[in-house]
Amino acid sequence: MASNPHDIVPAHLAVQAMRDNGYKNAAYAIAELMDNAIQAGATQVELLCGERKEASGQRKRSRINQIAVLDNGRGMDTAVLRLALQFGNGTYLDEDKHVGIGRFGMGLPSSSVSQCEKVDVWSWQNGVDNALYTYLDLEEIKQKKLTEVPEPKSKPIPAIWQQVGKNFGKTGTLVVWSRIDRCIWKTGSAIIDNSELIIGRMYRKFLESGRVSIRMLAFDLDNPGTAIVPLKKAAPNDPGYLIAETSCPAPFDNQPMFQPWEGDSEYEWTCPIEFRDKIHEVKVRFSYAKEEARAGQNPGSLPHGQHAAKNVGISIVRAGRELELDQTLVIKYDPTERWWGIEVEFPPSLDDLFGVTNNKQSARNFAELVKFDIESLLKNGKTISQLKEEFQEDEDPRGPLLDIIQKIDSQLNIIRRLLKAQTKGTRSGNKRHTGPVAEQVATAATEERKKEGHVGQSDRDESKPKEIRQTEITETLTDQGVTETQAKELAAKTINDGLKYTFAEADLETAAFFSVKPRGGAIIVTLNTSHPAYDKLVEVMEKDVDNVDAETLRTRLSNSLEGLKLLLMAWARYEDEQPDGKRRQAAQDTRVDWGRIARQFLELEE
Repeated sequence: MASNPHDIVPAHLAVQAMRDNGYKNAAYAIAELMDNAIQAGATQVELLCGERKEASGQRKRSRINQIAVLDNGRGMDTAVLRLALQFGNGTYLDEDKHVGIGRFGMGLPSSSVSQCEKVDVWSWQNGVDNALYTYLDLEEIKQKKLTEVPEPKSKPIPAIWQQVGKNFGKTGTLVVWSRIDRCIWKTGSAIIDNSELIIGRMYRKFLESGRVSIRMLAFDLDNPGTAIVPLKKAAPNDPGYLIAETSCPAPFDNQPMFQPWEGDSEYEWTCPIEFRDKIHEVKVRFSYAKEEARAGQNPGSLPHGQHAAKNVGISIVRAGRELELDQTLVIKYDPTERWWGIEVEFPPSLDDLFGVTNNKQSARNFAELVKFDIESLLKNGKTISQLKEEFQEDEDPRGPLLDIIQKIDSQLNIIRRLLKAQTKGTRSGNKRHTGPVAEQVATAATEERKKEGHVGQSDRDESKPKEIRQTEITETLTDQGVTETQAKELAAKTINDGLKYTFAEADLETAAFFSVKPRGGAIIVTLNTSHPAYDKLVEVMEKDVDNVDAETLRTRLSNSLEGLKLLLMAWARYEDEQPDGKRRQAAQDTRVDWGRIARQFLELEE
């Protein structure tokens, strides 16, 4: 089975190159398989993650070993099944078939090799007992043992998949990845946890309407009756938060958290676009948070606010399936950005105009055009019609999209102003925080970091009984000079409110500005009241502001800012005084690492 030495693109090299095909992660690669299933009329799709114990140093750890996607679609015959595993081939390539979420003929093989070295496919049209089987094996391709897709043959589906899969209908397809070597997530639970939000967002319209149900399960391959992750069903995840029942936490799990935009135009704006001598419709939808979603102190730190923070951007939807959440227009440093939603939905007939990539992860032309500062161009006297003419003169096909970009720009500016006015004055009545707001934000941020795999020294004590934890926190605080009454109150508040942090003030016998003590499953941060930074940064801001004139307030703010600058300059000098490059680099690395965590904490503040 030797290949032609003069092939323009030797197959064994081309397939290796295709492994780096730009899939953001395993969730997006898995979505390609789900696209195929939905295109084939499936109403039930399953993501099945099989783990197996593997030796890791002195112990064995459970690691992902196989990933499968099962569907009850119409299945494939011999010819179509063989075609489906060819790169760049498929049954939806012709323009008159560009009506669904499939098109490019790259999904199955391309997504598979981006994550694994072998993909096995079974498909049946008359019961699972009549399943046809074929495969791709990168090692065999590399060794030139496999130069074409093997002709499908009858082969029983392995018992393990028949045992864990629940939707083996009269017709269907099972795709199994093995020798998984490029998946960044190493366990089935991590794959499901990270895929759930993305898949729920991609297929929210299918899930909401009931057209498709997606089941997810992680299990032990050697003991398939053991579910590592209990059965989950993907819930719709709507970044516009207009769907009633979604994955958003309570109280917005069964009611919309946002409301349709009701400004100068309707929330759903339809833009007719002429492309290739035909008129096509693009729908743009706008939404923004309800007032009750932003009520109280720091709503962004609450579960529903944290959920919204993961769905920031313009949702680009093609044939009912989200391609991406474009963040070009997002003001990254402004946490209020989480409180608006924009959805742009277009038909597959406009793929070339929008610049849809073959892995269906972005609309390249749209994303590039969003970067244009159209408002500035219009202010300089140009009109949209003139801009379109310039695009046409430059033979740039993206001109028809200018109307959409301009509409989004203008409406988003209005919505942002409304959001800022929405909460104006709601916090002014609170001269001081009545509860541990910062502690709540930090606790939420820490939970996010734990989900990402970051482990802290204090985490191991979280499983201790509450009484023991409270006693340990109290004793630590009193040892640092906090009064016994204050220590007991702080400890009780920390445990009862489920907080990760306790913040205290005491006169510490140390040159440090603050101390950090992990005790009782919490992290105790104590400010040193005898440190000059305390007077400059803390005490000046905690003084009563009642009956204080504006000039005095300005002086206090100025002093506080001066103290912050001096603190940062002191750190800069500390780095500068390090005696050698290694210690200086260690100090710089510490600054960067701390800054990264600080950014994650502060982003939850709104």
